[in-house]
Amino acid sequence: MTATLSAEVTAAADRIRPYVRRTPVLRAEFDGRPLVLKLEHLQRTGSFKLRGALNALLTGTRPDHVVTASGGNHGIGVATAAAILGLPATVYAPVSIPESKAQRIEEAGARLVRAGGTYAEAAAAAHEVTNARYVEAYNDRTVIAGQGTVAAEIVEDVPEADTIAVAVGGGGLAAGIALGSGGRRTVAVEPEHCGCLHQALAAGHPVDAEVDSVASSALGATRAGEVPFEILTACGAHSVVVRDEEILTARDLLWREFRLAVEPAAAVPFAAWLAGRVPGALPCLVVCGANADWTP
Repeated sequence: MTATLSAEVTAAADRIRPYVRRTPVLRAEFDGRPLVLKLEHLQRTGSFKLRGALNALLTGTRPDHVVTASGGNHGIGVATAAAILGLPATVYAPVSIPESKAQRIEEAGARLVRAGGTYAEAAAAAHEVTNARYVEAYNDRTVIAGQGTVAAEIVEDVPEADTIAVAVGGGGLAAGIALGSGGRRTVAVEPEHCGCLHQALAAGHPVDAEVDSVASSALGATRAGEVPFEILTACGAHSVVVRDEEILTARDLLWREFRLAVEPAAAVPFAAWLAGRVPGALPCLVVCGANADWTP
């Protein structure tokens, strides 16, 4: 399965290239240690989510209508992908969705429906819609392949990078990173009270997990996806957790040291690196999104 999906990452890169930005990398040193930052928050829509959404919608039969559920970033990605391709879209989101993310979904032309208090409840409502193409946030091969193009760019731009660290919600980006990394170590990082992958790996299968973190609007999946869990297990991904205080410190340091204004979820890998939990001589940290009302 992983070999086939790796080939799908290559195909996805060709498929979505006309529509996405090739985001830059920043080589840096901090506290006497070298690191690389993949600036995916500079992607169109402010996060990596556009990649997977476009690959999904460009694969197979063109739908008449697109529907999805999201805590924010995936919804913005799907709404924008649908607009690029001239498709109507509806995004279901929990009532707690940050207003900045809700606004961007609507500005992209999608209809926003607030439903339930959690992502899982919003997804349940979205799945009741018939006669529409449902775009999964993370538990889908085509979405994962699209997200994997982030890693493919890292490998091309920084071939000496030996580790890629990435924040985890439901696991789609981390699984894509593992597939597109050319065998490099994947470090999957989560908030300690928002760690569905960490708990799934401990249990040996996906389980329901709590969602309570400053990064939960982006990383608030209640349960890791079966498809990304299988991929990350097969690839031997390394799972670590960080505390909310570490995330906020890392977010503020990204601004102070590098002038990168990002949402808390995007600082999660940097938090792990600062704490010494990301191995490697030259790790690359994926700065995954910047869709938040942010102040230093």
